[in-house]
Amino acid sequence: MTLQKPTKFTRRFALGAMAGLVTMTGISSAALADDKITIGALRFTSHSPSFIAYEKGYFKEEGLDVELKFFQAAQPVAVAIATGAVDFGVTALTGGFFSLADKGAVKVIGGLMSEKKGTPGNTILVSNKAFDAGVRSPADLKGKSWAMTQQGSSFHYMAGIIAENNGFSASDMTLRPLQNVGAMIGALKSGQVDGMAIVPHIASGLAKGGAAKIIGKIQDISDYQVTTIFTSTKNTTDNKDIVKRFLKAYSRGIADYQAVMLNQDKDPAATEAMVDLIHKYVYASRPREKAAPSIKAGSVYLNEGAALNVKNVAAQLAWFQKNKLAPASLTLDKMVDTSFVKTID
Repeated sequence: MTLQKPTKFTRRFALGAMAGLVTMTGISSAALADDKITIGALRFTSHSPSFIAYEKGYFKEEGLDVELKFFQAAQPVAVAIATGAVDFGVTALTGGFFSLADKGAVKVIGGLMSEKKGTPGNTILVSNKAFDAGVRSPADLKGKSWAMTQQGSSFHYMAGIIAENNGFSASDMTLRPLQNVGAMIGALKSGQVDGMAIVPHIASGLAKGGAAKIIGKIQDISDYQVTTIFTSTKNTTDNKDIVKRFLKAYSRGIADYQAVMLNQDKDPAATEAMVDLIHKYVYASRPREKAAPSIKAGSVYLNEGAALNVKNVAAQLAWFQKNKLAPASLTLDKMVDTSFVKTID
């Protein structure tokens, strides 16, 4: 029996082999980690976790190559998810979303902005003209006009819960679909409509400027799950791992935002740094010194870990169906996948 003589490796050969192994390992890891996704976003402070997770590399750490695609309103985001143009979206639930969910195209997988007492949230405003005429509380809005973007919008829903909380219905108000928030603000300031509900930084600006009066807050009548995180139904079944990694990174963005923006006096330097980051995406056309106060005033409560208030989502669906703004055949199970985040019941 003859033993083979051991092969001698030169130092140069060994180093070359190691370099080749490192290179191949790097290529393999990159190939495994490069899952490209597109996130539909709006340039609102409440969408800040998208920007934070992107800028701080949290998506990258989860092996996600993210593109942010910006929209002007909620409903087009849902349509983009359904068509495959966008993978994840964050907006309020609307009549259009419910219709797509009934067709099996989209599913809610988490929650974001919520109304919680003691934190900034949607504010109920009336025009100076209406206030002078005696509209001093939400109960006084019966028989008055209400500004909203369109039928089936979150503004429509807020009119509904204000009305029902005060013993009347949205049909007892004159609902004015004005297509966009700018037109709503203009109509309120000029007294063409009596009331509306809007995010806190816009509301406070109008009130401080003497253009309108604050008469209440949505959080005083509902724990409204204002915005939800959603994706295609296909992603919830065929790409579960990507959904989990997306939500993990997004939750880190939420945590960073909450730690700084809900207690801005705790660490002024951290607050200014966060404002700098958000300003890249929100009020970017304004000089930083003019944008900063609005960004700070626009801080809202976001659900820790993207938890979802399922009970309130069910209440929203019931209201939309009652008012024939959502298909009667749509069920909560068909619309929501509760397997990815904690739920709030």
